[in-house]
Amino acid sequence: MDEESQPVQTPDQSCWANLPDVCLRRVFWWLGDRDRSRAALVCRKWNQMMYSADLWRYRTITFSGRPSRVHASEFESALWYVKKFGRYLEHLEIKFLNPYNAVLTKKFQVTMRGLLSCLGKSNNRLKSLSIQHLELDRLVWRNSIRSSFIKSLGFFLKKVGKHLDYLNLKGARLTVEQGCVVLTSLSYLRSESVVSQLNIEDFFSHHLAVYSSPQFNKTMATFRSLVSLTLNYNCISDELLENLCENNAGTLWTMNIKCHIHDPHGQVIWGMSWAKLARHASNLKVNFFFERVMKYERLARILLQEIPVRSISLRSCYFSDPDWSMRPTLTDLLPTFRNTLQKLTFEFNNNHESLDEELHLLVLSCRKLFYFKIWAFLDVKFVERILKSQEEGQCSLRTLKVRIYTNRYETNEEDRTLREIHRKYRKLIDAELNYFVIAYPMM
Repeated sequence: MDEESQPVQTPDQSCWANLPDVCLRRVFWWLGDRDRSRAALVCRKWNQMMYSADLWRYRTITFSGRPSRVHASEFESALWYVKKFGRYLEHLEIKFLNPYNAVLTKKFQVTMRGLLSCLGKSNNRLKSLSIQHLELDRLVWRNSIRSSFIKSLGFFLKKVGKHLDYLNLKGARLTVEQGCVVLTSLSYLRSESVVSQLNIEDFFSHHLAVYSSPQFNKTMATFRSLVSLTLNYNCISDELLENLCENNAGTLWTMNIKCHIHDPHGQVIWGMSWAKLARHASNLKVNFFFERVMKYERLARILLQEIPVRSISLRSCYFSDPDWSMRPTLTDLLPTFRNTLQKLTFEFNNNHESLDEELHLLVLSCRKLFYFKIWAFLDVKFVERILKSQEEGQCSLRTLKVRIYTNRYETNEEDRTLREIHRKYRKLIDAELNYFVIAYPMM
């Protein structure tokens, strides 16, 4: 090109001045808050980009539970940004990491009161809210602080409940009365809540028989469009299942149920209640997560054949009981769900009994099983048997994760055998499996 055909560019103008808005917005998207603030001072165009709604739709605010100079200003910073850009928020996650003392919980409560009050006034588009693991029953939460926070949260949910679609309050650990007050806020001035995804796992404190509370069942009756419900087994009752059948049968797809050893789980649930819900909510799939609830008698009371079980997780957290046997569960109970089970997770200490054959037969019987994870005392050849069955088309796994416990510090022999098995079935593993297998000393 000759000099006359070249575009004229002023000395003080750079290529950044002509950057398209879509590209500039992407640059701002990757910047942290501090860098965004600095970039907004460059020029008027960049300052306007700072107020682009796309930049503030998703927000995670993390509060440290430990006093330090680094985290000293995070409370003030969070409040400032919500006041400035809170009207654009659609998805908000708040984290409060392991509060150290009552001074910090008080500071968090005061900050949240201002933050939620500001959002309640300026925001009318919030779709999802997540505040997990607050553990409000800990001693660092004094009664007055806890009550003030619950009041602020309830008032905020009354404001945003009409357009909130997702609510996650996992690990809040409230009393039944406090929890019902918070959940009822979602249907304030209306007869029903529009929330479609609700996570109230560990929402109530341990040891509470929530299933026997008329207040809880009345509160859950206000939810009319649930797609996904996550809760503890100590909330399950015939009344709750009846409510779900009447009010959510057309929408309910997933129930995630956690059963912990410290939660009451001896209530009697009629199989006909589950059967009625499964019949009306035809797309329903139920996922169970058991923590140290391992005995056959207890599991058989919970895992009724009428339940459309999709996945089961059984974890004993390394606890060993010579009087306990996993065999009846593997041979008699779990095969009941052979036509629906898709995921199995086992983590248990079976040092007193060999279960290789029973586990292999269970995998073969569950024709829809695509995910299998097990941490247990196993023979290394168990892995080869599973891979051989996969190669012969007897099972259709897509994920295989195995941790083989041993009673020796050294696992050289097991490691060598596992490498040989991997080489033998490498083509199969690379083509079909998310594969992770390891030998682990259990001493």
